[in-house]
Amino acid sequence: MKITRYKKVQKYLKFYYNNYGFHQPYQVLIDGTFCFAAFKEHINIREQIPKYLNSQAKLLTTRCIIIETEKLAKKTHGALTILKQFGIHECGHKEPVAGSKCIMSMIGKKNEKHYILATQDRDLQSKLREKPGVPLLYLHNKSPTLEKPSSVSFDKAGQALETNEHIFITENQSETLKQMKKKLGVEEKVEELNVPIRKKKPHNPNPLSCKKKKNKPSRQGTKKENVTEGKVRKRKKNKFPKHLKNELKSVISQ
Repeated sequence: MKITRYKKVQKYLKFYYNNYGFHQPYQVLIDGTFCFAAFKEHINIREQIPKYLNSQAKLLTTRCIIIETEKLAKKTHGALTILKQFGIHECGHKEPVAGSKCIMSMIGKKNEKHYILATQDRDLQSKLREKPGVPLLYLHNKSPTLEKPSSVSFDKAGQALETNEHIFITENQSETLKQMKKKLGVEEKVEELNVPIRKKKPHNPNPLSCKKKKNKPSRQGTKKENVTEGKVRKRKKNKFPKHLKNELKSVISQ
């Protein structure tokens, strides 16, 4: 099973667990249409449903559903053999009724026994969507699929939460809850805290990224261009020897 399908199933089951009191082992009420589709697609319901829900499950049916499938034994002989494998819950009908009516009576107004209904009957599915807290299971693309909770189930769960808050929570507890919500940031309108903004400190530049500074030409004209910095060397005078000087003087006097 893919991770996305697994997450959806666990999310929906958690919703029914938190708001409507569903718990393991889940009671899955199966009708003839679901068994007929499973037989047609060669699906082993006993293995696939607990594996899909990733939890313990009791697969159940009623006598009215079995009798209804027996009447159509020629077309649904395989579905009948599958149905007879499951446990039977007493529906309380002395005379057998249609499978859809039997299921509606088993679920009642509030689904107190916490049934997960497995059916392919679309008319029955639309009727049960109007009742809160009724999970619907059907076969889609050769695999069981748990339907998203209906809007009626969501609305009823929201009303129950509101009434429970007003009845069971005192004024002091409600104030503490508000304070906790502010701390956790759960409330819709929370005043922004005046947090002082820290100024960034100046950092020294990276020496590797810095370029060497170029020497700017001086504006003063006193300095000569070709003068080198440092000590000035003096020129040495070439001295003539004395005997050469005397010879030169003698030559000049002649």
